Amino acid sequence: MNGMKTAMLLAALTALFMGLGYIFGGAGGAVIALIVAAGMNLFTYWNADKIVLRMHNAREVDANSAPEFYAMVADLARNARLPMPHVYIVEDPSPNAFATGRNPENAAVAATTGLLSMLSREEVAGVMAHELGHVRNRDTLIMTMVATIAGAISMIANFALFMPRGGNGENHNPMAGILAVIVAPFAAMIVQMAISRTREYGADRAGAEISGNPRALASALAKISGAAQAIPSTVAERNPAAAQLYIVPTHVSELFSTHPATARRIAALEAMGGPIAQVAARPAARSAVTPTPRRSALDPHGRP
Repeated sequence: MNGMKTAMLLAALTALFMGLGYIFGGAGGAVIALIVAAGMNLFTYWNADKIVLRMHNAREVDANSAPEFYAMVADLARNARLPMPHVYIVEDPSPNAFATGRNPENAAVAATTGLLSMLSREEVAGVMAHELGHVRNRDTLIMTMVATIAGAISMIANFALFMPRGGNGENHNPMAGILAVIVAPFAAMIVQMAISRTREYGADRAGAEISGNPRALASALAKISGAAQAIPSTVAERNPAAAQLYIVPTHVSELFSTHPATARRIAALEAMGGPIAQVAARPAARSAVTPTPRRSALDPHGRP
């Protein structure tokens, strides 16, 4: 059901992009908009992970440079029956994490130093399981495509303010143009939020199944949601579209957030505590981490 809803919303976003092209360029503009949308999505398919990681100045780590963090992700990937993703650390005091990549075979997960220093080992495992949930659900490609088209709609709307009118008499209604400039970016934002919120709930549930500890993920969300609002992310400030990649929103109001209300996510995770904990107990799945109550967080520089 979520897959159908996402497909319909993505189609609506593409139609909105084409409609904007039609308003400012007639039938030819709509065709050009469709070609541009296809080209952007193709470029995004092959380069999204590189763009996102470079944007964050992410540092790749391995079993030597960050042994405990890397081993944790490896165990979680086995639990999820996923190929081992590339693992990155981002030097950023704002506590957050994200996943990127066009498919599970080319995925990457990243956590900020702020997150690794703030959370316990079990909470970090819950967060990284959530990110692997995005990978398993193939959300990473969809979310990047959505951000790309939504950004292009806003860009065209801004350019339209300076575009000349008239000439061939085709669809140059000034009121329609003004309405498009105002409404199109807002509509794109609404569609983007709808897709993102649906995907976050799915990743929370997948993360609970992968880690076998939904309450640890709920605890992590409670800790980092307020801190992510209070400690600005330099990347998200430069590029607001990056905020939808994170596990919790950063420095935005709930009304305009691409994420569901954190309190609702926490309540949903706490409600599934019993049944989900049994999933990780199946013989085929290894425990993600050895429970270590009150243990300090993973060292972001790899020292256990």
